[in-house]
Amino acid sequence: MACLTCDNLSIGYSGTPVASGISFSVSPGDLLCILGKNGIGKSTLVKTLLRLIPPISGRLELSGHHTGCGVGYLPQRGETQRDFPASAEEIVLSGRLARIGSRPFFSKEDHQAALDALERTGALELRDRPFSRLSGGQQQRVLLARALCAASRIVVLDEPTNGLDPDAAKGLYDLLETLRHDGLAVIMVSHDVSEALSHATHVLAFENSTPGFFTVDDYLNHLTAKKDEVL
Repeated sequence: MACLTCDNLSIGYSGTPVASGISFSVSPGDLLCILGKNGIGKSTLVKTLLRLIPPISGRLELSGHHTGCGVGYLPQRGETQRDFPASAEEIVLSGRLARIGSRPFFSKEDHQAALDALERTGALELRDRPFSRLSGGQQQRVLLARALCAASRIVVLDEPTNGLDPDAAKGLYDLLETLRHDGLAVIMVSHDVSEALSHATHVLAFENSTPGFFTVDDYLNHLTAKKDEVL
């Protein structure tokens, strides 16, 4: 069963569409890779999925999510303050902020969720270490744990390997593979096309104002067909 469905979605600002006719679904264990050049609508879609801006029209449905936005988010490196004076556990715990409502404190359940998320990302041993003293790869694991703490079933990653060394990038992809096999649905914006496609199950390709939704094999066949047309 799909945990996120978009049907004929139109996205944009102040009623002016940036992209329309967007239809896709994401199920547990899927990794959807969003591809396309800058300024074509990828970031607008991410903001729409995170409920930061409303869709202009169409249907956006999250199934079976708990209180909160229903989608965890790992932003691009550089959009997060990397020298924030907090421990790794405190950073992850902040992912529960949308869930605490009017409570002035985090509950035992919130603290346990943070520890569980750190364990899922292989970062539990980092819990007491200052976030600012972690390596780039370690910080990405902690931030992924924060995204899991916000929403344990679906996460959106925006260029997650940007700025990481090859070993750290491989470690992050390996972690995503493990989490997918545990039932996590991953939506990833990436310019690292070859590496992303080697891990993806589906592709949402922003090639014009109406993105196409493909399996990876169908997308590769689509690219081959386009090259043949040019020749």
